[in-house]
Amino acid sequence: MAYQALYRVWRPQTFSDVIGQGVITQTLKNAVASNMTSHAYLFSGPRGTGKTSCAKILAKAVNCLNPHDGEPCNECEICQAANENRLNDVIEIDAASNNGVEEIRDIRDKVKYAPTEAKFKVYIIDEVHMLSQGAFNALLKTLEEPPANVMFILATTEPQKIPATIISRTQSFTFRRISKQDILDRMTYILDDKNIKYDEEGLNIIAASAEGGMRDALSILDQALSYGDDQLTLENAQEVTGALSNDQITAYMSAVANNESAQALESLYKILESGRSAVRFTEMIIRVCRNLILYNSNSDLSEQMDNTIMTKDLLNLANKFDNQRLFYIVDQVSSAQKNLKNSNQTDVYMEILTVKISEPAIKETAVEENPTDNQEVEKLSQQVEKLQSEIKNLSTSNVSNQPERPKKTTRKSKSNHLNRTAIYKVLDNATKNDLSVAKDIWPDLMSKLSVTQRAKMRVADPVAASVDGIVVAFDFELWYEQVQEDSEFLNELSNSASTLLKKDCEIVLVPKDQWPKIRKEYISNNIDLTKNDKVESKAEPKSDPAVDEALNLFGNEIVDIKND
Repeated sequence: MAYQALYRVWRPQTFSDVIGQGVITQTLKNAVASNMTSHAYLFSGPRGTGKTSCAKILAKAVNCLNPHDGEPCNECEICQAANENRLNDVIEIDAASNNGVEEIRDIRDKVKYAPTEAKFKVYIIDEVHMLSQGAFNALLKTLEEPPANVMFILATTEPQKIPATIISRTQSFTFRRISKQDILDRMTYILDDKNIKYDEEGLNIIAASAEGGMRDALSILDQALSYGDDQLTLENAQEVTGALSNDQITAYMSAVANNESAQALESLYKILESGRSAVRFTEMIIRVCRNLILYNSNSDLSEQMDNTIMTKDLLNLANKFDNQRLFYIVDQVSSAQKNLKNSNQTDVYMEILTVKISEPAIKETAVEENPTDNQEVEKLSQQVEKLQSEIKNLSTSNVSNQPERPKKTTRKSKSNHLNRTAIYKVLDNATKNDLSVAKDIWPDLMSKLSVTQRAKMRVADPVAASVDGIVVAFDFELWYEQVQEDSEFLNELSNSASTLLKKDCEIVLVPKDQWPKIRKEYISNNIDLTKNDKVESKAEPKSDPAVDEALNLFGNEIVDIKND
């Protein structure tokens, strides 16, 4: 028999085999066991997370002759035929190549006929977002009122491209990216089963490169095993994925830490000559900076470090970087990444980046290097101070003759950056349930972002939510200001949240250290308004709606009620 790729050999055959999608598989198992399956399902999520596998398992489970608690037995004639792709009643369609109206009309005509072997005729339409508008219209009526013995399972990586009329006629399941640990556990299980020797650090590199996709992880593993003659070493994994070795990233970051731009450039040239990807290189720099920031912070944050890449030599560099310097490096790398995506001159951009981050203090130290210039600067400073003093005296003597003018502000304070109107709008209708929903979709929202964007949002979490808005608080003010000023990124966050929630939703930002003050101001303002409108009465006092709403939002432990 011809060799089969690992992801095909180890494709899940039961719901229990599916990795990282426990909520979805348990729901489908219960539906099959209780005979409460829907006529149409929509499976959406990133590639390689189990959408098509679950569709095939569900098709088997509803037709299995001897199901066990909603699982297919994989032993009866129907299951075996389905496993061998010869069950005529399970029809798989690739919408990327069959996206016209005629193909869908053909389906609409054939659904009228009863299944030939199984109980249900199941249509699995992969990449359904590729259908034309006319094809969606042709599919709409069939989805709305299908025959009793027909089931549709639609799979897509881009649910935002599917018309709302289609989505509303299906049971929708969103598949999440698979965690790195789950991918590691699965690869370890497979390698142990095949008695193949492997390096754990090599597996870590493959799991990180897969970016939450099990199929991608197994494909990379397959390639690494072929390259390494049926064994997995750290070097093989690095070569196949284009990841940097520990020695390469340590040499580069050491030169940057010591402000040795020439040495940093030499390390850069060696890395690029070894065939390493410039994009992967920048991602590694950001990951190292992120871990150093956590390492320099309190002990709780340092526990979240990625120990697979932080060697002892890299940790020894921590005392050479303060967090401000690390933030600066991340900013410069983020800017370089945008240029790398739109240019073929990757070497030039990487050289410029290397010089920038290895000499960040040039402006600060330039004056100190020349003592003569330093003396001149000191003289000029004294003269400027003298002139300023004279101008101040003149202004004071003439102030009585001049009309009072409004003061001009040249810099905005931190509070002026805040969109209080938007925050209060969210708080007006905020509920604990909406906040819970926002926290549930937050991992999926993060998965839609680039590596650089995720690095900025790692220190941010939802703290309040309503039907049409989410307030997100940032641990670090620097990240808050950068995201707040990036209107394109803010719109992307709001659009992604709207897609996941299937309704319009605005993301509003706030620094975490200012959040308690803003929340208190909001509660106080609402309570004061209620008191002003209240008519004095000798009757028994009633509960205050503003106080009740505050208690509902923030709980008894936060709200302090004082009677006048």
